[in-house]
Amino acid sequence: MIEELLPATAAAAETFGDLPESVLYPQEKALVADSTDERRREFATVRGNARTALARLGIPPAPILPGTRGAPGWPAGIVGSMTHCSGYRAAAVARATDLAAISVDAEPNRPISNSGMRALVTIPEERLWLTQLALRRPDVHWDRLVFSAKESVYKAWYPITGQWLDFDEVMITVDPETGTFHARLLVPGPTVDGTRLTAFSGTWLARRGLLITAIALPRAARPSAAGAFPQAAHR
Repeated sequence: MIEELLPATAAAAETFGDLPESVLYPQEKALVADSTDERRREFATVRGNARTALARLGIPPAPILPGTRGAPGWPAGIVGSMTHCSGYRAAAVARATDLAAISVDAEPNRPISNSGMRALVTIPEERLWLTQLALRRPDVHWDRLVFSAKESVYKAWYPITGQWLDFDEVMITVDPETGTFHARLLVPGPTVDGTRLTAFSGTWLARRGLLITAIALPRAARPSAAGAFPQAAHR
């Protein structure tokens, strides 16, 4: 599924569950030595996906260790992202000469039941259209989609800036027909290839009980069109 959300310059791999044959390097094993079996399987599977995606770019396997704030440490010249939720693991990578950033996030297609969490994740402008879309398309839990989109924004933002980005510092709008979203930055954005970035554009889909979002920021991006994406299926 995830390939539908990404440009041809990216490589991705996904699994619906854990891969028992996924092997961890000693440095990776040490990171989850005290974790539960479930966490170790999840950790190993998503890194197996990442190495599969890297191999599609001709990159040999190597440990993928977390850096600052847990962001994955990719091989030199590579940008990438990993995601996991119940029943799903995925990774996407690209050469840094093709994309300035790439990010993916997966969440269960379920509502955010905690009202406090919903208020934390969304801003008033978003809650207006969330209510309208919930009536039109009850098959998609739009508040959870906003959460996923903001996670994808952060995963694209952080490797570029090295800075935190709060939920209330981004405003998401979603097109339910084209499977795309727009993320307007409410704080000053970074300069990418000489241009100030004011927004990210992304794609999304809802399928198999999942919500998946992705951002691929091409080189020499224009701030008015921070990403160029294929249309995404959203059913």
